[in-house]
Amino acid sequence: MSDPTPLDGTDGPDRPDDTDGTRKPGGADAAPRPGRRPRRITVAAALTLLQGVVTAVLGVVMLVLVFAGTPDNTVQALTGGVTVLLLSLFPLLAGRGLWLLRRWSRGPSVIVQLLALPIAWQLWAMGGVWQASAPAVTAVALVVLGCLMNPVAAEALGAVPRDT
Repeated sequence: MSDPTPLDGTDGPDRPDDTDGTRKPGGADAAPRPGRRPRRITVAAALTLLQGVVTAVLGVVMLVLVFAGTPDNTVQALTGGVTVLLLSLFPLLAGRGLWLLRRWSRGPSVIVQLLALPIAWQLWAMGGVWQASAPAVTAVALVVLGCLMNPVAAEALGAVPRDT
């Protein structure tokens, strides 16, 4: 399904595709035009941004716990919180790049998802509440990978093989 979503928020049959007000030929299977985001990219961008937000919240919580509690090693706890907070920038920037249809954003987003899979495995091994989050982390990573490995998404991001 390659239903493109317009970037300008307008949608529907009243939106002209050309300056003269006529619609160009091509149905739902036609390649997305510049300025239109395929739904797959929208989903991948939203989920990648969500991963960044969750990671940032985790980093902030870690920093709050450093000051609210008595960690075994304050420097190590502070460093961990700052590191997680900084690492949240990676999916946040990748998700924003996907949202804006930037070619460079596909690679970082794929890397985030590939890193999320072993993290989910470790969460599962930890048990308890962490184990409950492992299926969600796995599902999000697989959905984003599926969205980004689609030919429509690759073409929308300009990641198609070059003719030589």
